[in-house]
Amino acid sequence: MRTLAEVVDHLGSSGTTGIIDGTEIRVRRPAAGRRDRDRFISGKNKQNAVKSMVVTDGNCSPTRPGSCADITHARQLGLVKLLADGPAVEILADAGYQGLGAQTGGRVITPPHRKFKKNASDRYEEMHERQRKAHSSRRIRVEHGIAHLKNWRVLARHLGRREHISDTVQAVAAVLSYQQTADLAPARTM
Repeated sequence: MRTLAEVVDHLGSSGTTGIIDGTEIRVRRPAAGRRDRDRFISGKNKQNAVKSMVVTDGNCSPTRPGSCADITHARQLGLVKLLADGPAVEILADAGYQGLGAQTGGRVITPPHRKFKKNASDRYEEMHERQRKAHSSRRIRVEHGIAHLKNWRVLARHLGRREHISDTVQAVAAVLSYQQTADLAPARTM
């Protein structure tokens, strides 16, 4: 699957839940005098980075400059339109995608929002923590998938051209996906 539309169609036809998350990959600083040099500085890590959106089935989106928020990246890729107009799909997301559920008709599920910041009852705190942990335990697969991507030296810190990093992320994700399916295949006996 090469496009986000293909992933959404696959998730809709198979009836599986998708899990989405964004990750930043450190890159070289753009040359001095370049107009959009500040676009690559991440607000989160204060480093030069590009952002990629990852779906657990091995598909990664094209990269964007590191200053782009997760929810903005999803909107720019057309995820909102695909989910609103496409098949009924459930996608689990982290708090970086808060508010996307309302725009997609409840198809994007984010962790529960804390209603009380001060003087919350113990019962509410306990219930909120239970819901947050349940959501987190369903999303852990994408976090592990991103960790496996970052184990590859080329994605720990990308030193090549930023124009080619999308292809590199796709290639590493494909190799990891193949490794996982090969590990599941029964070993040949002689």
